[in-house]
Amino acid sequence: MTTVEERYDFSAKAKKNLFVTIGTGILITVLGIVLMSTDGHHEDVAHDAEHGFSWVNRLAVDIWINNIYFTGLAIVGVFFFALQYAAQAGWSASIKRIPLAFGNWLPYAGVLMLISFFAFGHDIFHWTHHDLYDINSHDFDSIINNKKGYFYWPLSEHPSVPVFFIGRMLLFFGLWYYLFHKLRNLAFKEDLEGGTAAWYKMRKLSAAFLVIFAVSSSVAGWDWVMSIDTHWFSTMFGWYVFASWWVTTLALITFIVIILKEKGLLSIVNQNHIHDLGKFVFAFSVFWTYIWFSQFLLIYYANIPEETIYFVERWRNDQYGTIFFVNLFLNFVFPFLLLMPRDAKRHSAILKVVTPIVIFGHWIDFYLMITPGTLKANGGYGLVEFGTMLVYGGAFLYVVLNSLSKAPLFAKNDPMLQESLHHHV
Repeated sequence: MTTVEERYDFSAKAKKNLFVTIGTGILITVLGIVLMSTDGHHEDVAHDAEHGFSWVNRLAVDIWINNIYFTGLAIVGVFFFALQYAAQAGWSASIKRIPLAFGNWLPYAGVLMLISFFAFGHDIFHWTHHDLYDINSHDFDSIINNKKGYFYWPLSEHPSVPVFFIGRMLLFFGLWYYLFHKLRNLAFKEDLEGGTAAWYKMRKLSAAFLVIFAVSSSVAGWDWVMSIDTHWFSTMFGWYVFASWWVTTLALITFIVIILKEKGLLSIVNQNHIHDLGKFVFAFSVFWTYIWFSQFLLIYYANIPEETIYFVERWRNDQYGTIFFVNLFLNFVFPFLLLMPRDAKRHSAILKVVTPIVIFGHWIDFYLMITPGTLKANGGYGLVEFGTMLVYGGAFLYVVLNSLSKAPLFAKNDPMLQESLHHHV
């Protein structure tokens, strides 16, 4: 069976739609800020939690949520690509260029993360408050002081810049982008040269990437999310963050594949590939729930106050109680029930409904990980949250689709392509 090279045309209409999405997001965000500024509950602009929060704090938290969320989509897209080579998978040869394109967001993500930390880090991370480390201050916190080395190493008498924390951030983004860049160049080299030399190089590089990703993604989860609740920790948190990133990425890959198929592209993708993607979304929705429940049950059953406070803030707080259960419905109950039948995983119409809900549902999951620990009782979900999500989502898709348009949608010289063409489940 011969294959014809296919390219995605990132049309002016598609670009316009994304710019409209970004612009709409900006307008909704501004409207939300105006409404919060005129609300009497938000007149106090003090940064201390005891005196209330301004709209600046809420915007800062929403920016941080989107930074984490879309960084995860970018790096886990590269993880999916690398996993196919390390596992010598053949079925995915027709679709793996799509998650590879997600990695093009990494340099933007790194810059946004760094700027956001320096601009808003003091409002988001309690451990950045210097009085916590001053033994003569009434705000001195012995627990956080004992963790000082993790953030501020090398230590000084009066720590100011969290060198170790920022160093890890720069290291992770540097490694991720370097490895993504190498994998992408090898993939395009394979298009030009053929043979198996590039494929074997990608397999070796992918194996190294997986090891680096396993460590760096977990530590990133501890640094960028778990350290917000500085007194609290969970030994499962790295897995939990990964599970949320992973199922979201699978849902986005599935959604883009279906949309491209409807546009007459990806002719080598058949119902069996769609079925496999549907099974992935179904299976890892259950996996995410398993991790969520395992973490929750151990903490709930042990009933240790310094552990249960994490869920008490999210479950019993009026601002988050409803969202707490909406999160479980969107990310487990809904995809589980709709994707349980075999045929549902093969029908594009059903997957086009389920995958956007999973994508949005896991944004809510990161919202629940981050907002209660930063805004406490001053949080909420409204126009600012929805607007910033649209801005980031539009920008992310613009970068991804622009990248997809620069190269063939699949590698015609991939030695696994014939296996993918004859894939049947």
